[in-house]
Formats: sequence, C-alpha cells, structure tokens
Amino acid sequence: MLLLDNEGRILEASNAWLQRFGYERDELIGTRPQDYGSDESARRISEEYLPILRRTGQLESVPVDINTKRGERVDCLARAVVEHDDAGQYIRTVAVYTEFGEQARLEKHYRELYRATPALLHTVDAKGRVIHVSDRWLEKLGYTREEVLGRLITDFMGEGTRAQLDEGGLVDVIAHGELDNEPRNYVTKSGSIVEVVVSATADRDESGTVQKLLVASKDVTERNAAERQLRAAFEENARLRAELERERDYLREEVDVSMNYGRIIGESTALKKMLARLEAVAETSASVLIEGESGVGKELVAHVLHARSNRAPGPLVKVNCASIPDELFESEFFGHVKGAFTGAIRDRVGRFELADGGTIFLDEIGEIPVSLQSKLLRVLQESEYERVGDETTRTVDVRVLAATNRNLEEAVDNGAFREDLFYRLSVFPLFVPPLRERGEDVLQLAAHFLEKTCQEFGHRPLTLSRQQAALLRQYDWPGNVRELKNVIERAVILSKGKVLRLDLAMADILVGHSDDAALPEQVEPSRVLTDAEFREREKQNMMKALDLSGGRVAGPQGAAALIGIRPSTFTDRMKKYGITRPRRGQ
Repeated sequence: MLLLDNEGRILEASNAWLQRFGYERDELIGTRPQDYGSDESARRISEEYLPILRRTGQLESVPVDINTKRGERVDCLARAVVEHDDAGQYIRTVAVYTEFGEQARLEKHYRELYRATPALLHTVDAKGRVIHVSDRWLEKLGYTREEVLGRLITDFMGEGTRAQLDEGGLVDVIAHGELDNEPRNYVTKSGSIVEVVVSATADRDESGTVQKLLVASKDVTERNAAERQLRAAFEENARLRAELERERDYLREEVDVSMNYGRIIGESTALKKMLARLEAVAETSASVLIEGESGVGKELVAHVLHARSNRAPGPLVKVNCASIPDELFESEFFGHVKGAFTGAIRDRVGRFELADGGTIFLDEIGEIPVSLQSKLLRVLQESEYERVGDETTRTVDVRVLAATNRNLEEAVDNGAFREDLFYRLSVFPLFVPPLRERGEDVLQLAAHFLEKTCQEFGHRPLTLSRQQAALLRQYDWPGNVRELKNVIERAVILSKGKVLRLDLAMADILVGHSDDAALPEQVEPSRVLTDAEFREREKQNMMKALDLSGGRVAGPQGAAALIGIRPSTFTDRMKKYGITRPRRGQ
C-alpha cells in the first residue's frame, strides 16, 4: 500500500510494498508511483488513471507494472481511493497494489485490445462516468483520453440526447443494463454532430447490480443524411405530385370554364348537327377525325370528346404534328433511352406513354410526312411501340383523336397520305362548321368572349350595342371563332368608355366588305341626307335587320332588338315602308 498527496507524490509505503520492491522508505518519499514503472505504465497512469481518479475519486483493478530496485518487472493490479474529511477537504489517496501476474497480464492485454479496436467503444461506471474508451472513439470525436476519462458520457452528447438522459435518466438506463441500436447524438470537440446507434452489455456483481456498461457505437451520420435526403426527395416528389394534381384539377376547371362547363356555345342548326354526332361518339372508344377550317375550334371539340368519355379521369395529351422535326418524330411520339442518339442525355417518355389510359390528340395530322406515317400506323393498329434505342416492346392503351384542316381524301389520292392510316383515323369523321354557317351563334360567342376578356384584362364590363351586333352578324369571319375572339380582345383594349368599340377593332378588315346600310354611325359618310335618302336608308336598314334575324321581329335577337326599337314600332314602320317579312330559310 502507498499513501499519496493531492499531487500524487508518495507520503508513505507499507512494509510489504518496501519488502517486495526492495526500496528504502526514505528513497520513496516525494516520488511518484509512475517513476518506478515502465514508460508505457507511466503513460497510462498519467493519461488514463489519474484523470479518472481526479474526477471519480477511485480506481478499480487497473494494470500497472513496477520495477524492483534490482530491475525485476512486477505486474500488478492497482486500486485507489481518495479520502476526504467531514468538511470535504482532501486528506490523502490510498493505493493498494496486488501482485497477481497472470490476471494483471490478461487485464493489460484486454485494455490494449480494447483501446486498439477499430470500433467506437466506451465503458461507463454505474453513474455514467467514462472509465475506458477506444482510440477510434477518441479519434472520431476529436478528444484526448485525458479529456474524456472520468467525465459523464452525457458531456459529449448533443442537447436533444442529453435532455433525454438528464435528471436520473442516465443512471436508469445504465441500471437496466442492455441497449440495442438506440439512437444517440454525440458532439465532436469542433462542434459537429455525430449520429450513432448504440448497443451495450452490462458487467454485474453477484447481486445483479450493474457495475459497468460496455457500449459499442456505430456511426450512422452519413446513412441518416442519405436517408433524410431520400425522404426529402420523396416528400418533394409527393409535394410536386400534389401540386401537379392541383394544377391538373385547376386546368380542368379552366377548360370547363372556357368551354362554358363542357358546352360548346351556340344554337345554330349547323352546330346542333355537329353536336349530335359528337354526343353519339363521345362515350365510345372509336377514333375520331375532326375536320374543319383553321380557327373553327377543333381542339375545343377534342377537349369535349375527352371530357365526356369514360377516359376523362386520364390524361389528354396534345401533339402538334406540324411542329415536330422529322428526325425527332419517333422520340417525340414514343420516347428514347439515354444514349440512343447525340443529345439523348437521359431517358425520355414519349407522348403515347404519357397518354396511357387517356386520350391523345394529334393536331394537324395531315402534316406528317409519308415516310413517317407507317411508324404511327403501327402503334394505332397494334397498341405497341419501342422507345428509340430500346429493344423492349411496350403496350399502350389510348384513344386517338386527330384533327386536320386539309382534305385528307385528296391527300390520299395524291399519295401524300397513307390510305390505311386515313381509314384507321377516320373511324368516325366529325366536321366542325365554319362560323359563317353559324350566323345565330356569332352574338352568343361575342358576348361570351366579351365577358371573359373583360375579366382577364381587368377591364370594366363593356356593352355590345345593337348596331355593333349587326356589324358582327354581317361579317363572314374567314378566320372563324379564333378571329372573332381576337377582334373582341382587340376591341376591349381600344375601348375607353362603357361601349365596345368594334368600329376601331374592325376598321381594317371591313374596308370594301360592308355596305353602308349596316354600318354604325361612326363609319357612315359625313354628309347631310335628304328626307327621301334618310327614309330609304331607314328602310334598307330594317330590311337588313330582318335578313340578319332570319325574319324574326321580336325577341332578343329579333330585327327590332338589332335596331333598338320596340317590336310594335318596327311592325308599324314595316307597314309604312311596305316591307314584307322574308320567309324562314330564304
């Protein structure tokens, strides 16, 4: 036994100690125990045992070696305890050495293996103080052994983990004895976080009380970061998917609104005939060839066909065939795999695959070169295709709607369009009438576009006067519905008051087109009329109004409403001027 002061110097040695090691008492006083051991033993005492002793007040069975005065090396196990008086003042340290060669050698060997293991290992006592730690653990967290031994393990944990183990939680965990992949966060000396999962096994005494807890940690920082990135990617995908679904629903609502909730605007005979055919084919899976001049609304018809079919929940994918370069035709329609051609830096999904389960709308189908039409025909006939650069055959379930402003039958006769493709597309041809054949629909469409345009442009509501309505009716609209919409938008921009200024918007297109009798007063010749001329002009205007209204006098679209007078007044003037109402259909 040795007695040591608070600086670790020897105060006294037992006779047994002196006898075994061959020193005189006077030789020892004022020296340190590590002065009598090997360099390795001295290092362990300084770096491991003294920090534990200072912080915990005791050591248990630590291996040391002491050289006798004759030079013999003696392996021992040392135990030490610090004694204090009742006031807490330091008295002395009592160190007891037991010569127990084989056990000491095993203990030393164990500690050397423990320290050198590549695993993150540490051992805590029953109070959670670190009594052993591996080199790898110190390297990972950036501490020295002296800075760690004897301190509470929670001193090296992150705030969240430390909060969970405060107020007796750490002691309770140790007393339980075992841990299995419990998550913990440690803080390195530089302040970075190391995420680990810990497993532990207990060293118990005869009564089963935990004396030590051997803890193994596995660094999962990178794995957790990768999982968080993956989870964030999934969450972002889910967010984007939800956003796309909301956008899809919004766009569907916008389509519904733009189509007046799925109803094509108009009540003309020509339109009703077309709508009857549309209703007949909408719910079937038949291919439809939508024919008509540019601007008549073929795309709108395609939207209605899709919306009223059992494929409405699926996608409607539009392909403008005229805008696809010949060399990209297959890639655009069927997709490609990475490396299939120069510029194919990643896999791409084609339009047919995007439309799977829904409808594909092939606009301007007549513009596809004959050399490429066979590739389209195959997917229409067999519902099979391959991506460019891929040998895997894929199947697709789509309904095909096609549109053209060309006469495809003539194109077939001229060899510009494959006959088999034409018959495949035109299972059910649907002709959309031009606006000039839908005279009764012009005002309804104009009113619809006027209301919608004022809302979109943030313009105050505008009124469509009767004279301007007559102007709309007399023009034959070679650009069809698209031209009408453009004229209304242009008129809204040019209108400063409360009345729509169609005269300004249509000034360029009416030159040489309209007769003076139906022009509004803004565009009439600026001269004084004689009474006879005025009466003749009024008669011609009434006859024109009757012609535009189809012979109807009363009603919102009757001749009287177009001119802006009462039906009874209009009838009286008809008698006055000898005007005969034209027959319907003339």
